[in-house]
Amino acid sequence: MKHRIVVLGAGYAGVHAAGNLARRLSPADTEITVVNAEPDFVQRMRLHQLAAGHEIEAPKLADIFAGTGMRLRLARVTAVDPERQVVAVADAAGGGELGYDTLVYALGSHVADHGVPGAAEYAFDVAARRSALRLRGRLDALGGRGGGGRVLVVGDGLTGIETATEIAESRPDLSVTLVARRELGAQLSAGARGHLRRACDRLGVTVREHTSVEAVEATGVRCADGTALASDATVWTAGFAVGPVAAAGGLEVTGNGRIVVDRTMRSVSHPNVYAAGDSAYAIGDSGRPLPMSCASAGYTSSQAIEAIVGRLTGRKIPHTKLVYLGNHISLGRRDAILQAVDDEARAKPTYLGGRNAARVKAGILKGSLWASSHPTFGLPKRRRRLVGAPDASGGNAVAFAGKALA
Repeated sequence: MKHRIVVLGAGYAGVHAAGNLARRLSPADTEITVVNAEPDFVQRMRLHQLAAGHEIEAPKLADIFAGTGMRLRLARVTAVDPERQVVAVADAAGGGELGYDTLVYALGSHVADHGVPGAAEYAFDVAARRSALRLRGRLDALGGRGGGGRVLVVGDGLTGIETATEIAESRPDLSVTLVARRELGAQLSAGARGHLRRACDRLGVTVREHTSVEAVEATGVRCADGTALASDATVWTAGFAVGPVAAAGGLEVTGNGRIVVDRTMRSVSHPNVYAAGDSAYAIGDSGRPLPMSCASAGYTSSQAIEAIVGRLTGRKIPHTKLVYLGNHISLGRRDAILQAVDDEARAKPTYLGGRNAARVKAGILKGSLWASSHPTFGLPKRRRRLVGAPDASGGNAVAFAGKALA
C-alpha cells in the first residue's frame, strides 16, 4: 500500500507543498492527491487588479499537474474527520470520501465580515476570483452609465490600500474613497506614510481616517459616529477568516479557525495533519504569530514539506525560516511601497517607493506564478524512499534511516 498524502487547497501554499513532496518522495511509495474547488490556479495577490479590469493569468490546474504523477480532484471540501483519517468532498458527481495517511491542510482564508450587519449581503470583496469578477462587473456597469459612480473601500490594511489605488488608477471614471479605522498607513514608517498619502492624492483617492463602519447598506455605509457615506459599490477589505471545516472536524484551532501547529507545522492535536498558509496558526522565529500572507504561505509550506519528508524517510527534520520581513504594497501599476519590518513587526525607518518598488513587486508576482505553474521543476532522478519501503535488493529501507529514527 502506498502512503496516501492528500493536500487540501491549490493556492500558493497547497501547490508549493504538493509539488515539492512529489519532487522529493518516491512515487513507488507515495500517492499524492490535491483537492481544490476551482479548476484554475488563482493569483490571489492580483485579484484587486482583476477587479479593476486587468486580465490576470489563471493557469488550469490540470495543465499544471500534468505529468507530475499527482492526482487532481476538483471538489469542495465539506468535512475532515482526523480520527478516521478521511476527507469528505462534494463535486458534480455527488462527492464522497478520500482516505489519507498524511493530510496537508491549505484551504486558505476568506473575507471576514466581523459580524457587521449588511457586509455579507451588500458588500463586494476581492478575496476570491469569483467575487473579484463580481466586483469587476459592478464597476463596468457604473462606468457604462457615464461614469461618476462612487466606490467605497472599507479597510486600511494592505488589501484595502491596493484595491483603492488600483481602481482609482484603472477606472478614473469612478470616484474612490478609502475608509480607514486608523491613520492612513499606520503600519508604515513616517516616510512610507507620506509616500502613500501622496499616491492617494495623485490618484484622487479620498481618505476618511479614524472612521469605523458599523453597518453596510445597499446604497452606502453607516459609521459609528452616525455619519452616512453614500456608495454605488462598497468593497469590504477589513480582514480575513478561516473556514469552519478544521474546527468542525475536532482539530485544535484558534478563535478565528486557524489550526494550531508546532514548529514543524504539525497539528498539535492530530499528528497526521499539517497546516500551511492562512490556515496555519504558526509562531514565527520572532515569537509572534505569522500573519496571513503569501510570504507566510511560502515559509509555512516549506517547513511542512521538510517535516513530512523527514518523518516519512527517517531523516532529521530541519527548521526552515519562519519570518515576516515586510510589506509589499502596490499603488497602481507604476508605484509601490516596500516596507521592511523588525522582529516585532514594527516598520523600519527606511522604505523603497516608486517605480523601482513597483518593479520589485511585479517580479515577486511573476516569480510566484512561475513557481506555482512549475510545481515539480528540477525533479531529481532519484527520490527518497519511505521508511520500510522495499529496496532494490528486496529488503527494506528501515536500515537506511535507522539512526534518524532512533
